[in-house]
Amino acid sequence: MTHSCNTQDALRFASVRRLLPLALLLALGLSPLPSLAHGGDTHSPRPSAAAEQMPWGMAGTAQANTRTIDIRMQDRMRFTPQKLRVREGETVRLRVHNDGQLMHEIVLGTRATLDEHALQMEKFPDMEHDAPYMAHVPPGQSQDIVWTFNRAGNFEFACLIAGHYQAGMRGSISVQPKPL
Repeated sequence: MTHSCNTQDALRFASVRRLLPLALLLALGLSPLPSLAHGGDTHSPRPSAAAEQMPWGMAGTAQANTRTIDIRMQDRMRFTPQKLRVREGETVRLRVHNDGQLMHEIVLGTRATLDEHALQMEKFPDMEHDAPYMAHVPPGQSQDIVWTFNRAGNFEFACLIAGHYQAGMRGSISVQPKPL
């Protein structure tokens, strides 16, 4: 059976074909997916913007930094140390070293936010993101997170690269309340 096309059908097909790339671009631009990213080997310094309050604190400034905590990441899917203790109101520089041969990251958050982000990373392993509470660290390199822990409670940190979180690459942060 043969199919014949009249001129009107051909014009409609040509119009749809021209609009398809535009429709795809619009759909991608309006997509509800977060623009979180893991691409690239390095992160440029973060632009200075108003610090956003998160349940686990907010971005700190180098001037407010009271101490530095060194955290090491290894390919055996562990952080050293795995438990941190800070005081409410303390601004800490987390100096994160990747001692492994694989890309690793550290993301601060609550168990719920880390679980949700880990699921997204499984579905979209190449998604891009950059926030002051995370650092994506290439092998053999270090990066800093300066964070103000202005809320008491128990929080966590993890490597959310697909498979790393599931292998146990996580730790805890205990933020001790200010004395009364």
